[in-house]
Amino acid sequence: MTESPSTICPVILAGGSGTRLWPLSRAGFPKQFLCLQGDHSLFQQTAQRLAGLGSGPDALDLLPALVVGNDEHRFLVLEQMREVAAQPGRVLLEPMGRNTAPALALAALAAMEDGGDPVLVVTPADHVVGDEAAFHAALRTAVAQAADGQIVILGVTPTRPETGFGYIHARGARPDAAVPVQRFVEKPDAATARRYLAEGDYLWNAGMFVLRASVWLAALERWRPDIAAASRVAWDARSADAQFVRPGKAEFAAIPADSIDYAVMERCPGSEFAIQVVPLDAGWSDLGAWDAVWDVLPKDEHGNATQGDVLSVGSRDNLVHASGRLVGLVGVKDLVVVETPDAVLVASRGHAQDVKHIVAQLQSQRRDEHNLHRKVHRPWGWYDSIDESERFKVKRIQVKPRASLSLQMHYHRAEHWIVVKGTAEITCGEKVVILTENQSTYIPLGEVHRLSNPGTIPLELIEVQSGSYLGEDDIVRFEDRYGR
Repeated sequence: MTESPSTICPVILAGGSGTRLWPLSRAGFPKQFLCLQGDHSLFQQTAQRLAGLGSGPDALDLLPALVVGNDEHRFLVLEQMREVAAQPGRVLLEPMGRNTAPALALAALAAMEDGGDPVLVVTPADHVVGDEAAFHAALRTAVAQAADGQIVILGVTPTRPETGFGYIHARGARPDAAVPVQRFVEKPDAATARRYLAEGDYLWNAGMFVLRASVWLAALERWRPDIAAASRVAWDARSADAQFVRPGKAEFAAIPADSIDYAVMERCPGSEFAIQVVPLDAGWSDLGAWDAVWDVLPKDEHGNATQGDVLSVGSRDNLVHASGRLVGLVGVKDLVVVETPDAVLVASRGHAQDVKHIVAQLQSQRRDEHNLHRKVHRPWGWYDSIDESERFKVKRIQVKPRASLSLQMHYHRAEHWIVVKGTAEITCGEKVVILTENQSTYIPLGEVHRLSNPGTIPLELIEVQSGSYLGEDDIVRFEDRYGR
């Protein structure tokens, strides 16, 4: 494969966990896959925004996007891209987190696999951009520089003295040009942030980079040869399954963890690796915490941003997200209230960053609420655990048309299935039966079984589990079309 001088390969970094947006964002379904603003998830918005570079009178030569994400989210990635008619080139699956520098190394190696050297447009999957035209204009300026071997970073024009972001010092920055980066600055205190804003030569570091694949690998080799070498070893040990590419698990675990910024970018000013910055003034937000979500949502005449079934009396400047139940506010101000089926968050907007400490407590207590929602998405559909006690659990299950669960058995539980919508094909031992609405069946403990939907509409059923142990790890799979 050969590229024109400005062939672009979008790289979407989709491995974040979004702990400060708990309880809506969880490890099994993190914020990039949530619809927090608009009709599509943040990941879908990112994919669509990048795809827009390949259309219009100033269209760039665009390759299919590379997505780097967590192995557990692989089907979420494909399903969400399918929903917006996007098609990834490959999905690079990390078996565990090693931060963004190894992730970009894998993407660069994948982009160059067929002998090309495209310009990588690297962006996180969980940001919001209000002005897509301004975003595209900034990227085109960055691509023109990166095609000549420069490293380019997009620096967001600051709108307030923010202490939660790192800054880029660049004198004389203007919207239509790339200028040299003087230095990178760590998150400042409030007084320093106010000074940066007044001086006008500082931009927020949003973690968006534009550079050739070979330039990244060369810079990584210069500054962190240990990461570069270990990443190549993991890539060489990769396996592929359709669009999924998995680096060697043991080899990937041996890669030192570091970010793109710390590993390379902050070392570049004044070195042989010239780094430029292009200002971005496009209504950007990283939605890093609930106060940032409040900032970007529409508000009523009292400053309340609400989603779901919410009633408010004498309350101002609150964010309320109701997933399923009615939430009422009376005489409160500056609160974050997030209701989900199994957890409710109430926090001061001024302490929104501290939600991550609740997640840390959940993790230390080994509670599932940090990891999974009550409703859990699977490649074949979803299940919702609606009730449980010591020796029983009740689930509502939906199976997509033509989808199928694995052929499996359980050591510790039996199951009753009642079809409430659609048609179910059920394998139980040597028997295969078809059930329709209001029909039911029993799966004995230890029996090999499978549930499939042969129809063209979603299958819904109620499952009642009974037994001595009802954990999700009591599954022995014999055959699975999803490779689990």
